[in-house]
Amino acid sequence: MRGWPLTRKILMAVSISISLLVGATSWLALRFAVNTTSRGLEGEVTASLRAYETLWRARENMLASVSSLMSNMPEVRASFRTGDQATIRDTASEVWAKVSQEEAIFLVADPAGLVIASLGGGPAPPLADVIRSASPRFPQQSKGFLTHAGRLWQIVVTPVYVDAQQGSALLNILLTGYPVNAGLAKSLRQNTGSDFVFSSAGQPIASTLDPAKTAQLNQTPNPGLDPVLVRTQGAGFGLLAAPLLDIAGKSIGELRIVRSFDAAQERLDELQRDMLGLWTVAVLLGLGLSYALTRKIVDPIERLDKAAAEVARQNYDTRLLIDRGDELGRLAQSFNTMCVSLQQARGELIRQERLATIGQFATSIVHDLRNPLAAIYGGSEMLVDTGLNESQSRRIARNIYQASLSIQSLLQDLSNISSGKLSPLEPCSLAEVVCASAERLLTSIDSNAISIHIDVDLSSTVSVERARMERVFFNLIANAVEAMSGSGSIRIRSEETATTVILRISDTGPGIAAELKSQLFEPFATAGKRNGMGLGLALSRQTVRSHGGDLWSEAVSQGASFCVRLPLAGAAPKAHEFHNTFTTPA
Repeated sequence: MRGWPLTRKILMAVSISISLLVGATSWLALRFAVNTTSRGLEGEVTASLRAYETLWRARENMLASVSSLMSNMPEVRASFRTGDQATIRDTASEVWAKVSQEEAIFLVADPAGLVIASLGGGPAPPLADVIRSASPRFPQQSKGFLTHAGRLWQIVVTPVYVDAQQGSALLNILLTGYPVNAGLAKSLRQNTGSDFVFSSAGQPIASTLDPAKTAQLNQTPNPGLDPVLVRTQGAGFGLLAAPLLDIAGKSIGELRIVRSFDAAQERLDELQRDMLGLWTVAVLLGLGLSYALTRKIVDPIERLDKAAAEVARQNYDTRLLIDRGDELGRLAQSFNTMCVSLQQARGELIRQERLATIGQFATSIVHDLRNPLAAIYGGSEMLVDTGLNESQSRRIARNIYQASLSIQSLLQDLSNISSGKLSPLEPCSLAEVVCASAERLLTSIDSNAISIHIDVDLSSTVSVERARMERVFFNLIANAVEAMSGSGSIRIRSEETATTVILRISDTGPGIAAELKSQLFEPFATAGKRNGMGLGLALSRQTVRSHGGDLWSEAVSQGASFCVRLPLAGAAPKAHEFHNTFTTPA
C-alpha cells in the first residue's frame, strides 16, 4: 500500500470502516433479533404448557365433579347398596348417559378392585393396583394418569361410603377418565399453536407431529420444564418436557411441548437479507460520497505535487490556482509565495555565483600571470643589462613573445568570464595538451639537466577548455621543476579505463613535506617556494573537478607524484603510444 495513490488509500480506509461499522451494527441487530425471537419462542412454549395445564385441570375437575355428583345421587347410592351388578350397571348407565362425553370411561368397582360396571369406550383397565395406590387418600378423590395395553388415560378415582353401625364403610369405587389420543393432542394444538407428544415407556402414544419427527424428538434428552432450542435435520424447535404422574405421584410418561422455529427462522433470514442489502447500499453510498469528498481534497494536493515536481526541475515560474479559502487554499498561497522567493533567491544566487566565479577566475589568472610576467621581466632585464649575441637575443625575444601571448590569452579569458561568455568544451588529444604545457615551460625556465619524459596514449581524447587545462598541467610540471632545484627528471604517463583516463606526473625531487600533506590542496598553503602564493594546486584541482575529474597526490618512494583523472570524450580507436623527451639546454 505504500505506493498506492492517496485516493485509493482513503477509499480503502473508508470502505473498511463502513464495512466494519455496518457489519458490527448488523451483527448486533441480528443477534438482538435472534435473542428476542428465542425468548419469544420460549415464552410461547411456556404459554402452551400453561394452556395445557389449564385444560388438563379443567378436565380433571369436570371428571371429579361428575364422579362426586353420581356418588351422591340417591338412586345411584341405592343401587350400590343392593350389591346386584345388573342393578348397579343399569342405574349407572342411565345416569352416565346424561352427563358423559364421547370417549370418556366410567367404571364401578368393589373395594377389592373387582369391576362391577364398565361404561364408555375401550377395555376396562385393571383397578386393583389403582385402588391400592389411591386408598391412602380416601375419602378424598385421587387424580392422575393410567397406562394399560399401550393406551394412556387421565383418571379420577372417587370412593363411595355408606353409613354403618361402626361409622362409614367403603361401599364402591368410581373411576372416570379420558383417553389420551391423537384427537386430544390435535385439540391442544388448535388451542395453543404448539405441537404435543405424549409418550410412555419411551414409546409415543399420541402426537401432532409426523412419526419421523416424533421419533427424533423422543431421542432428544429430556430438557425439563425450562424451554430449550433444539435443531434436528436443519429444523429448529422450542422444546420442554412435563412428566405424566400416576395416582401415587410416580412418573409413568412424558409430555413434550414443541414449538416450531421455522416461521421465526424465515423472519430472521429475511432480516438478514435486508441487512445485507442495507450493508451493500451503505458501502456503495459511503464509497460514492467518500470518493467525491476525497477528490475535492486530493485534487489540490495532486496539483501541488505536480507543481512541486516542476519546481524540482527548476521551473520556478510555476504557480497554483487559488480557488478555495480553507487550509489547502492557504497552502497553495504559501507555495506560490515560496516559488516567488525561490525565483528571487535563484537570481541573487546566480549573480553571487557569477561574481564569485569572476573573483576565483581573476585569482587564478593573477596566479598564472606571474610566470609569463616573470619571463618578460627577466628577458627584458637581460636584454637591457647584458650583452647578448644574436642567437641569445632571438631566444629571449621568442620567450617574451610567447609570454605576452599567454598574458593576452589570460586577459581574454577574464573578459569572457566577466561578460558571462564561458569557453566551450572541445575534444582535445590529451597528449597534445600535455606537450603544449611542457613546451611552454621549457621556454621559460633557466635550469640545467632537467628532463621531461611523456608517455601518453595518442588516442586518449578528452572534452576540456584547452587553455585552462594547459595551465593545470603547466602548474604541475612547473611545481615539479621548482621542487628539483636544478636537476632531475619528470615522467608523465597515462592509464585508460573504460570511461576515464588517469595521468600521473612524477618527479625525482625531495617529495612533499609531511606537514604540508594534509593541506596540500587548500588555498594559500605553501612551503619552500620562492614568491609562492599557495593557490596553484587549489585552483588546478578546482579546474579539474569542474571538468568532471579529480586531482590528488599519491605516495611514492622517491619524489612526488600527482594524478589527474579526466572523463574520456568518446571511444577513440587505440593508437600507438606517444613517447617524447624534453631536456632543458645546458
